[in-house]
Amino acid sequence: QIQLVESGGGLVQAGGSLRVSCAASEGTFSMYTMGWFRQTPGKEREFVAAISRSGGSDLYVDSVKGRFTISRDNAKNTVHLQMNSLKFEDSAVYYCAARMGPWTSSNLQEYDYWGQGTQVTVSS
Repeated sequence: QIQLVESGGGLVQAGGSLRVSCAASEGTFSMYTMGWFRQTPGKEREFVAAISRSGGSDLYVDSVKGRFTISRDNAKNTVHLQMNSLKFEDSAVYYCAARMGPWTSSNLQEYDYWGQGTQVTVSS
């Protein structure tokens, strides 16, 4: 069973940048499609970005296109989310997730493993 640990969250001013990372415990990391989701109090967890097993394909929610970039390093069992031009509404707990499957997905029900989350706060 893969274990995921997020890091890199924090406080940043609007317009700034932040990179959150996720480290996976399992050596078969390259078998998993990876995704990032976020959640604010009182709201459902929402999809942010996903990346295929090889890193050759990615998917983003419209609200972050052009500002966020997902990447992965299969040699280091890590996935990153580079967030630029951050907005107040990007504030949330960001979760890393993994699913067994070759294609990217925005459906959180299709993800099998989840990290504990890391808080990102954007001040206006």
